[in-house]
Amino acid sequence: MKTRYQPEEALEVQQAYPSDLTDAEWELVAPLVAQGPHRRGRRPTVDRRGVLNGIFYRARTGCQWNYLPHEYPNWHTVATCFRTWRLDGRLQQVQDALRERVRVMLGKAPTPTMAIIDTQSVKTTEVGGPERGYDGGKHVKGRKRHVLIDTLGLLLVVLVHSAAWSDSRGAKPVLSEAARRFPTLRKVLADGSYRGRLLDWVKQHCSFALEIRLRPEECPGFVPIPQRWKVERTLGWLNRYRVLSKDYEQSPASSAAWVLVASIRMMLQRLRRAPARP
Repeated sequence: MKTRYQPEEALEVQQAYPSDLTDAEWELVAPLVAQGPHRRGRRPTVDRRGVLNGIFYRARTGCQWNYLPHEYPNWHTVATCFRTWRLDGRLQQVQDALRERVRVMLGKAPTPTMAIIDTQSVKTTEVGGPERGYDGGKHVKGRKRHVLIDTLGLLLVVLVHSAAWSDSRGAKPVLSEAARRFPTLRKVLADGSYRGRLLDWVKQHCSFALEIRLRPEECPGFVPIPQRWKVERTLGWLNRYRVLSKDYEQSPASSAAWVLVASIRMMLQRLRRAPARP
């Protein structure tokens, strides 16, 4: 019979489910979640590895918080930690640190010079808040995930907003955030939905160029566009996490946080599988 999760000091840590962290993955992420931005107050007593495992389990399976298995800490604790780490920027800090590590591991500079932008429209449920709408192009009522990735497919910026927003409207806060956080960025690739006034806006407000890459007219159907196809691959990777199959969250910021969680889990697997250096 399975028992409720016990602190890792009390027993040998084992993977109860495939989404759980291995020892090697925990060693990579432990320093990043060990201490928050505020160092005052009592030392936390929550088993953070168990909390992370619970968050990753929900991300992968899409279950409700109160359906978390008993191997993990109490679901109230896991949900509270997820909300706290979202609000204090911890998830974003972990995401950024792991992305830089993956890039360096693959022989790239820590920050990118080229990026690709695109959107994914997803349906919402009855839980969803007022920030949703209808995407006439995709015929989806819900929200859009606006993502900016590097040429390795790693997440740089994510924003969730109403599906009624045009791609150009949603791109402005995404590109503004990219210009602020990535001064090395020189070019952003996009599809035809970003044409028009957005090109002039980028020239005025950003230090990089927005380049529109279109599908050749003589090639009907799906055609992979050089470099730009990589954003579709990243969206495919994210679709493996069932919490992202729809937008189940009331807050768009919480929806964006689950994209960060999925990205963090994928990068930890990537780092764990990396060949050991001599």
